[in-house]
Amino acid sequence: MGVGRRLYLPGGSPVHRLPPQCKLLAVLAFAIVMVATPREWFWAFGLYAGMLAAVAAVARIPPGHILRRMVVELPFVLFAFLIPVIGLGERTEVLGLSLSVPGLWAAWNILAKATLGVTVSILLASTTEPRDVLVGAQRLRVPDLLVQIAMFMLRYLDVIMDEMRRMRVARESRGFQARDLRHAPVIARSAGALFIRSYERGERVHLAMLSRGYSGQMPMIHDLSATARQWGTALALPLAALAVLLLGLAV
Repeated sequence: MGVGRRLYLPGGSPVHRLPPQCKLLAVLAFAIVMVATPREWFWAFGLYAGMLAAVAAVARIPPGHILRRMVVELPFVLFAFLIPVIGLGERTEVLGLSLSVPGLWAAWNILAKATLGVTVSILLASTTEPRDVLVGAQRLRVPDLLVQIAMFMLRYLDVIMDEMRRMRVARESRGFQARDLRHAPVIARSAGALFIRSYERGERVHLAMLSRGYSGQMPMIHDLSATARQWGTALALPLAALAVLLLGLAV
């Protein structure tokens, strides 16, 4: 699972040692609380960010490791900056630009919640191996079919990428260089050949699994049961976020 392992940062911190199902449920619960927070509560988002910083410190995840992987958020950032420009409704002047007030609120809402969501996902991926994430999903009763699809996607994505690289090298060794739309048919034929090879590989893998007794469920290689203390430790993050939300509602 090379793709997932590039996100994982080995370590022996208390966060690393938590069972994956505890961390998955904690991340999901934190995301729900964070999304339910009104966008006007700037102080609440600041507290959420502080909680995630505390988790990163306990897990000994360097800030640079997190920041480098937050590049995935860039499309959302660009979209958020565009909303105030094209938004409708009341306008206001910001640095000489006429911006939509509802658009500014929408942009802040997207930026704040997307950034926190990406950060907590990075913390999960940095402290949990990909296979353990899938085992944790099984423990949380996620449908087996979805878990198996995700497992094979992670396992064979690098294989498909290597196949693409070999096909590109083969084309370039024959003098091919894609420069304009006239070369699109060649790229399309390569994509078709890659699909056929991937499909045939999937059939061979499925037949190999059937010959080894596969009956629709993957065996559990090791037990990852969690104690009440581990559940309490993992759920401390979403419970603290929930306390912030309830405090804001009570004020």
